[in-house]
Amino acid sequence: MQLPNARTGIGLKPEHFDEILTTRPDVGFFEVHAENYFVAGGPFHHYLERIRADYPLSIHGVGLSLGGEEPLDEEHLRRLARLNQRYQPYWFSEHLAWATHGGVFANDLLPLPYTRQTLQRVCEHVEKLQDTLGRGILLENPSTYVEFQSSSMSEGEFITQVVQRSGCGLLLDVNNVHVSCRNHERDPHAAIDAMPLDKVGEIHLAGFACERLDDGFDLYIDNHGAPVAQEVWELYAYALERTGAVATLIERDNNIPSLNKLLDEARRAEQLLAA
Repeated sequence: MQLPNARTGIGLKPEHFDEILTTRPDVGFFEVHAENYFVAGGPFHHYLERIRADYPLSIHGVGLSLGGEEPLDEEHLRRLARLNQRYQPYWFSEHLAWATHGGVFANDLLPLPYTRQTLQRVCEHVEKLQDTLGRGILLENPSTYVEFQSSSMSEGEFITQVVQRSGCGLLLDVNNVHVSCRNHERDPHAAIDAMPLDKVGEIHLAGFACERLDDGFDLYIDNHGAPVAQEVWELYAYALERTGAVATLIERDNNIPSLNKLLDEARRAEQLLAA
């Protein structure tokens, strides 16, 4: 599931459509959020088809609710299958999270209790998704802000079990590791080591925010609204020592900067990949 000669990519944003087509930047791939392309036509597809003709593509799902207690939405699955068939991306990925319950969509990526019951449900959902798409997926580790007392295993143990049982790969979000470990006061290097690193097909890097709460606790938030922080770059280098060169995405979904600034971050990641 990796590109030959692993490269770095950036998220494809409407603000940059025309500039990309005009300048043809030297970037390894682009990534889009699947749900933004569920319509049959329109300007998003017009531009994506033209850009996809020249660049590899990664499709990233954000709304399937793989960890939810309810069955996966069949219409959502059909739309994902049509999108994958249309664009033939190098990777399709989704989050280890839930967003729907009782017919209500929370528009967020919420954490799971790491229990045997949850493990069974997530594996069934991943297998259902893979069967629908006719391909393996990458499962992204989440950023978390609360934990469940009912959890009987660590995040690394849980994700390893899902990967082994379902046959999916791992999308290692290094920023999410950093954010979660800061919030739960854990060692991010140990968290990286606990992941099934031989199954990493793509890496995500992003920026975060920090909010001081009333009790004085600093809450770290994965907001994709800032440049990659120095401590995340350092953790990324640590991860690469263990995974080898893996295609890496610079994520930016808020406070979108110029295309050149995103490309500068992509080049910095590429220097670490080359090393």
